[in-house]
Amino acid sequence: MSAQPKAGFAREASRQILAGGSAGLVEICLMHPLDVVKTRFQIQRCATDPNSYKSLGDSFRTIFRREGLFGFYKGVLPPILAETPKRAVKQPSTMSYARHIIKTEGLGLQGLNKGFTATLGRHGVFNMVYFGFYYNVKNIIPVNKDPTLEFLRKFGIGLLSGTIASVINIPFDVAKTRIQGPQPVPGQIKYRTCFKTMATVYQEEGILALYKGLLPKIMRLGPGGAVMLLVYEYTYSWLQKNW
Repeated sequence: MSAQPKAGFAREASRQILAGGSAGLVEICLMHPLDVVKTRFQIQRCATDPNSYKSLGDSFRTIFRREGLFGFYKGVLPPILAETPKRAVKQPSTMSYARHIIKTEGLGLQGLNKGFTATLGRHGVFNMVYFGFYYNVKNIIPVNKDPTLEFLRKFGIGLLSGTIASVINIPFDVAKTRIQGPQPVPGQIKYRTCFKTMATVYQEEGILALYKGLLPKIMRLGPGGAVMLLVYEYTYSWLQKNW
């Protein structure tokens, strides 16, 4: 009698892990190019920056011309493996770059865990808004018996959830990118902590600088959020019926 609940719990946990893993993998593979573009926008500090892009279209053309198609998938391994603290966009090899960071800067908050508090704030704020909004609105809007309309209902709620969460959490994203990215003066660390970095960016570049990369972020996490939730729900439903 006591073994049955354990077996049921293990299977249920396995279903959720498989559904969640599938959702994350599909979302990353589809949307990672927009994450690369977003990070490039957040790194640049002004129009005279040598890495400056004139527009979203210009960034796509420039990256494709200079780095080819695979330039849009730089740093894709860390988020696929575990959504690691740093989504690097310029590393040639994840493990070799990690070893280099550990060797030169250590494991602390100025080394491999640089930007930890900003990353924690970014994910915490995003998930709080994203899942909170999705599940509350999902329960308010009635389920539709038509499969197509039900699909559109879930997609629309997921899209809106991802968009709102992206708008609210992007200042943390900008701070994370500045802390982890190249510093304005080589050898001098300008961006150290999350809120101090936000304050510095605001004072030197204005309020809009805290929203750099918002368009590609929304383009990625709006539809991406919808895709992720849909893949999760449909995969989980399939596993419930077949396993």
